[in-house]
Amino acid sequence: MGATTVPRVGSRRLDAEVAEARGGTVADTTRRRRVLVAPDKFKGSLTALEVARHMGAGLRRAAPGTAVTALPVADGGDGTVAAALAAGFDRRAARVTGPLGEPVDAAYALRGADGTAVVEMAEASGLRLLPDGAFAPLTATTRGTGELLLAALDAGARTIVLGVGGSATTDGGAGMLTALGARLTDARGRTLAPGGAALAALHHADLSALEARLARTSLVLAGDVDNPLTGPRGAAAVYGPQKGASPEDVAVLDAALAHYARVLDGGELAGAPGAGAAGGLGYGALAGLGAAFRPGIEVMLEVLGFREALAEADLVVTGEGSLDEQTLHGKAPVGVARASSGTPVVAVCGRLALGPAALAGAGIERAYALTDLEPDARRCMADAGPLLELTAEAIARDYLG
Repeated sequence: MGATTVPRVGSRRLDAEVAEARGGTVADTTRRRRVLVAPDKFKGSLTALEVARHMGAGLRRAAPGTAVTALPVADGGDGTVAAALAAGFDRRAARVTGPLGEPVDAAYALRGADGTAVVEMAEASGLRLLPDGAFAPLTATTRGTGELLLAALDAGARTIVLGVGGSATTDGGAGMLTALGARLTDARGRTLAPGGAALAALHHADLSALEARLARTSLVLAGDVDNPLTGPRGAAAVYGPQKGASPEDVAVLDAALAHYARVLDGGELAGAPGAGAAGGLGYGALAGLGAAFRPGIEVMLEVLGFREALAEADLVVTGEGSLDEQTLHGKAPVGVARASSGTPVVAVCGRLALGPAALAGAGIERAYALTDLEPDARRCMADAGPLLELTAEAIARDYLG
């Protein structure tokens, strides 16, 4: 694989009306207070773009002379493609194999100017594609993710950011590899069935026919987990139950993944950070495709042009649905705060489960929770937009007055 530096792009204004506040013009917005709004999604409620729009509306209402720049972000999981599209990438569609083997419609993002594509594995192999209650922990496949990578290559991608998260699969990326030309066979030379359980019968892995264009492509594995492939912190043990795996299924999958790794690369990369991401798809990308693992929020901030947007900001507002212990381990708000280089950072969230010391340690000056305005969780989610606008007004009073 080539170098894994991700090209950058500048940010875009949330709303052209920002320049008109108090009769101003585009040219003179640089003389006003400037806020960079860079939230992740509020899962189950609002997309990152919707969060940014509501925050911008509240800030402009309370401090109409403020210039607001929106930069919706993502950490490699659900919403990664949407964040790229909001930053100006083009939407591309492909019909691929879903996790249960049925065809699904998936999308990825492409910036034609430099050949950078953002591919979200959940678009092809995600839990959200399963019918209610139709888990398939032993047989779900990542084949569609490989097909989505092929579509990006066909469209001219030279750098591919592969966001991993929200998967329905625990097949170690075997389905992805076969879609890209690998041949995985049992002792009798028969192609393995889809899914993680079938990997227990793997006898030979032939990667000689892998798609040749991959050797000329920088493939960046972008995720927010650093779990190994197997063991108590591995893909099956930690994430298998979320995908319907029973304790017996977890044991089967963990043993099958361990065997798969021994055959594929002698287990050399099974313990690498990110190998356990997305049901082991991370391992398949690392060992089979030569991908480079990087924290998803770090990669996406480069792709979205965070540094360029930050240069104009006096305050950064970030956030996600729940600020909790998981936030401290590679989630978007902490990544934004760490990248803000001394610019004050505040966060918005639906639910706050971190104390002042933890927030300060993450570089966040203050957090504003929507549940402080509406304690009922169901109403809070349903009315998240208006509540965000009220919260943005409070931030304006506290920081822009």
